[in-house]
Amino acid sequence: MPETKLHNIIIIGGGIAAHTAALYNARADLEPLVIAGLETDQLSLTTIVENFPGFIDGVMGPQLIADAKKQAEKFGAKYLTEFAGAIEINENIFTVKTGGNQYQTKALIVATGASPRWLGVKGEKENVGKGVSTCATCDAAFYRDKTAVIVGGGDSAMEEALVLTKFAAKVIIIHRRDKFNASQIMQDRVFAQKDKIEVIWNTAVTEVLTDGQFVNAVKLENSQTGKTTELKTDGIFLAIGHVPATAMFQNLLTLDEQGYIVTDCAKKTNIEGIFAAGDCQDPYFRQAIVAAGAGAQAALSAEKYLQDKE
Repeated sequence: MPETKLHNIIIIGGGIAAHTAALYNARADLEPLVIAGLETDQLSLTTIVENFPGFIDGVMGPQLIADAKKQAEKFGAKYLTEFAGAIEINENIFTVKTGGNQYQTKALIVATGASPRWLGVKGEKENVGKGVSTCATCDAAFYRDKTAVIVGGGDSAMEEALVLTKFAAKVIIIHRRDKFNASQIMQDRVFAQKDKIEVIWNTAVTEVLTDGQFVNAVKLENSQTGKTTELKTDGIFLAIGHVPATAMFQNLLTLDEQGYIVTDCAKKTNIEGIFAAGDCQDPYFRQAIVAAGAGAQAALSAEKYLQDKE
């Protein structure tokens, strides 16, 4: 039988934005229901996080997520390990459908996150946190006086390279074409760092290699000659884009060209009563602290929305 309870707020997602929103709404006695799936968020796949305020010695990503969830539950948030599949709207009531269940709510916060694009090569996902990264801002400090490889040719790749030059002794950009598609100003900044940044053109990474514990090389293939080589490196950064988890909302919410949910400064979407927070609506920063802040904003906006409806 479908659930008959009408919830004040349902939050869809299992990352730091969802947990923060749940914490704020739970402390406001709104008894939020969090539909969290299996909680395979990016922080849970990360090792140590050193740039989240309050943790002097850093904190492991999975621990940060686990503690944030426990904190929300302490104040009354309820969690379901189900996957949201569809949203229906009827007279300002939102119905969230999962496998064989459905849940109704007065307000909805979408915090479904985003995932990095992968190369799809051997040794890639297996070595996340062991030399494979998707965030130079997060991990660049681990490469002080080391060599780092970046894969990509857009603005993100240029930004990652420039961040890494502050720490790494050598940064090598590997690009599958013979020119970048990044903005000219970003290219100019990278080329100006020719003493620290090297570019390998017309080349693809075909495998990530390790010494048994950590990344120590990548296997390369030249797209023009077919020649394969190995390049020694202490780590590889993937900068080929992110995919927001918003497919289920494409006929409901306004998305930008990349698929991110469009919100205003209060995290309101185009539909009254639906809010969005975190990497599913943030194509720029993709930082845990930013996602957490957005979760708090969405929660406060949802709380005000419910108050105004009374």
